[in-house]
Amino acid sequence: MPSRPSDIVVVGAGIIGCAVAYELARRGVSVEVVDDRPPGMGATQASAGVLAPYIEANEGGALLELTARSLDLYDDFVARVSADSGAGVLYRRSGTLDVAFDEEGMRKHRATAAFLASRGVAGHLVDGPAIRAEEPHLAADATGGLLIPAHGFVAAGALTRALATAARKHGAHLIEGSRVLRIARRGGDLVVETGRGALTGNGVILAAGSWSGQIEVAGVSARVPVRPVRGQLLHVAWRGAAIRRVIWSERCYLVPWDDGTVLVGATVEEAGFDERATVAGVRDLVEAASELMPHMWSAGFLGARAGLRPATSDGLPVIGRSGVIPGLMYATGHYRNGVLLAPLTAQLVADVVLADRIDPVMEAISPCRFGEL
Repeated sequence: MPSRPSDIVVVGAGIIGCAVAYELARRGVSVEVVDDRPPGMGATQASAGVLAPYIEANEGGALLELTARSLDLYDDFVARVSADSGAGVLYRRSGTLDVAFDEEGMRKHRATAAFLASRGVAGHLVDGPAIRAEEPHLAADATGGLLIPAHGFVAAGALTRALATAARKHGAHLIEGSRVLRIARRGGDLVVETGRGALTGNGVILAAGSWSGQIEVAGVSARVPVRPVRGQLLHVAWRGAAIRRVIWSERCYLVPWDDGTVLVGATVEEAGFDERATVAGVRDLVEAASELMPHMWSAGFLGARAGLRPATSDGLPVIGRSGVIPGLMYATGHYRNGVLLAPLTAQLVADVVLADRIDPVMEAISPCRFGEL
């Protein structure tokens, strides 16, 4: 692999790396993206693409600000990527229905509905009869739920591939089959050393997901503190009346695709760098989905996937400049919100790189909160 200068080298071709590369390339930057796998084949390929900031981040704080802002960007983001790539991407804003099975669950939903109302976000409480009118296949013991119309989902793999294609059309180069080993400073440039040679750029974006902490950065004694958390996902062929929207419960979620199939996710496992789908994971998801919708027992089993989500100790991503190496930026640690946060992350990174514009929200997600990185 020849070494040639590039303005920016993006390390990682998951949805974050591809989104950043696309945003930089469409703003006129010369970009190279390097990964040992094709685009979207890390954690992204095991993502159901749920876009639901108000389910898991409904108490305020930086994570909610980030995810809600990014959701607001999604309509234009998908339209622009589809137009630039020439590829259709499955994207629906059909809402989520968070199901409760007891009074404690409904109490939480009422609190969430009140919180959403204070932010001007629609959230509709539904009782037992109403929830079965919304989704007839729900279990008989469902006592009610919370419907949030603004939520939705996107086909994460298709979106990542479209981002890669759109980035290429704007002049970016994607280099596959090259594992990044080390990032070092040489003169005024940064050098990305891989198993197949070296790439040189004026700057580097480290967006390698769970593997970000495995890459040596010369001159930095600490590694970015992300750890892999395995998530398993099922793909099933649904039979019966179509599920109208994303269905959520404490144990699982269901994402209905237009072709009649359903994604069932997702486990949360501290399994290190083990990317296997397991019998235990499949069993747990099948049982959880069937408790939510008993008709799920008759669904056809199409497969299982596993991905390693990059988690941090405080649950927030790591986005911002290195405090040690000029020209190095981190864009990692998105955990379960990588797909949702892709458009905002790309915008934040490009604004810093091209305009030295640092959004106030980046104070909470800066690498410096973990020391000298």
